Amino acid sequence: MSNEREELIRRIGETQRGLARLFAQHQSPLFSSNLTMRQLKVIMVLSMNGSVSGQDLAHNLGVGLGTVTGIVDRLVAHGLVSRHEDPHDRRVRRVELTPKGTALIEEINNAGVQHYQRIMDHLDTETLRALDHVTRTIHAVADKLSHDNG
Repeated sequence: MSNEREELIRRIGETQRGLARLFAQHQSPLFSSNLTMRQLKVIMVLSMNGSVSGQDLAHNLGVGLGTVTGIVDRLVAHGLVSRHEDPHDRRVRRVELTPKGTALIEEINNAGVQHYQRIMDHLDTETLRALDHVTRTIHAVADKLSHDNG
């Protein structure tokens, strides 16, 4: 890889980390929730997958079932998730977001989208065209790589 490519990749990564820090400052619902990182991961897994078993959560988090039980107990106490029996296997307990949990995820996502929209509103049309092209190209490469490795 050429020195120029290496320097460009380094600068892009540095800029992305800086943007991530700026975005984090404006996503107050994420930080005001008082949830641990593992609890937030559970909420995110549930928001992407819907109802999941405790075993699936343990696998997703890379922890034991006992650890997941404690995390889910605290989320149930916060009113963010609920447990119920699996209709196909009564031995399995499934976990899903409550309306309050869904609202928290939407609030976190909306805060980021609103901040991103404010930034986009300040960019000129030429920059937006270039950004559209670049982000579509990055998405296409990421999609291809995920299918190649999947």
